[in-house]
Amino acid sequence: MSTSPPPASPTPSESPSGAPSGAPSASAPRKAPSTADIKRLLSAAFIGTALEWYDYFLYGTAAALVFNRLFFPELDPAVGTIASFITFAVGFVARPVGAAVFGHVGDRYGRRTALIITVVLMGVSTGCIGLLPGYGTLGVWAPALLAALRFLQGVSVGGEWSGAMLLTLEHTPREKHGSYSAVPQLGSPVGTLLSSGAFALVGTLPDGAFYSWGWRIPFLFAFVLLLVALYLRLRIEESPVFRAMMADAEQNGPPPAPLIEAFRRAWGRILIGIAAAFLGIGGFFLLTTFIISYGTEQLGVDKSVMLNATLVGAAVEIVVLVVCGRIANRAGPWKVCVVGGVVSVLAAFPSFWLVDTGRTPLVVLGVALGIGAISIPYAPIGAVVSGMFPENVRYSAVAMSYNLAGVLSGFVPLVAASLLGLSDGRSWSAALLLIFIAACTAVGSYLAGPQLRRRLGHDPSKRHETSKAIA
Repeated sequence: MSTSPPPASPTPSESPSGAPSGAPSASAPRKAPSTADIKRLLSAAFIGTALEWYDYFLYGTAAALVFNRLFFPELDPAVGTIASFITFAVGFVARPVGAAVFGHVGDRYGRRTALIITVVLMGVSTGCIGLLPGYGTLGVWAPALLAALRFLQGVSVGGEWSGAMLLTLEHTPREKHGSYSAVPQLGSPVGTLLSSGAFALVGTLPDGAFYSWGWRIPFLFAFVLLLVALYLRLRIEESPVFRAMMADAEQNGPPPAPLIEAFRRAWGRILIGIAAAFLGIGGFFLLTTFIISYGTEQLGVDKSVMLNATLVGAAVEIVVLVVCGRIANRAGPWKVCVVGGVVSVLAAFPSFWLVDTGRTPLVVLGVALGIGAISIPYAPIGAVVSGMFPENVRYSAVAMSYNLAGVLSGFVPLVAASLLGLSDGRSWSAALLLIFIAACTAVGSYLAGPQLRRRLGHDPSKRHETSKAIA
């Protein structure tokens, strides 16, 4: 990223410290939440995020294994796979729409309100995919409706991650934000485990049953998970930071439109956030959605092997997220993200070389190695991106940063599949793509460091940089 924004000057809606006028400053004491409150909050953030990513990753797996046959049967298998990935990318294009809508809701009406809406939208749209007839019944309306439901999934995710992250960080002790920011991230591998596990189970059915009705079961299960997630989210309280913002608004009037204000005053930081978040999203889909298709279509590896490899990779990710979140408490989240980007660059070619062997143990090892590497920066990225923005535009700015990275990431499987044709089906093109994505995150995270220090007033005694920049 070559664009670095100038230091933000205070406006009537933001004090020099980055807080809205009249709201508590970053150093103002506030009542610490109880252990029970924190556990309930973390459970709601984790379960809700796990549901969101279960639903979202479920579509990615189905796009690689099912949708090309059911919704694009008239196309050549390779072209049908690309068409499936195009509908997969539709969800990512929709994410900035969700970021704009739910960013406004979260900054104006509450983080909790936005999160309740997002989880309902995701659960319902995913369940409806399981009820959708195929091309043989509806003709061209089948892929059109599939794309529409995918769009709604994307709108939901556009507001989910940022809301779950902010509600977590704005409730919890600042010195532990590195590890607490990893809790919503755990929803990603757990969602992957659930979605891949569900497809692994129904994948044991005979092909006729699997392609007829078996693939629908994991999508319909989203209705059940929705009830659990909704129950937990209805029990959490609003962020104390947002309550302070509302108290200030009652005295001084509402602040300017948050999304417009975020782009007007913090566009450079948004660009940095996009780069910093790129690897955690784009790299993950390269090593899950794309690699499943690559292994089954190009290498002839059985689909159960590729699905099980992603299961192992997700289990590895859980461990890496927990460990690196704790390391981030001490070393600083942005530094962990830089290291993770460098490690991912080094792991790119070895990961694909192992998968190319086609031998089950080495395929699993290759996928696990790649996912483990990209999980290093994914653990504390929420603390890094959130720490760059003042609270009056934080939901909008964080959501837009993360989801514009998501737009780019949505095309990663499609780009990788297209590059594969140019490289005669060899994996070096995908490895180079992973290196490019990892380098973007390393550079973006490095540039985030000065932004975080600026919001702390250049005080070198404040070791937990990102944590103390929040709230």
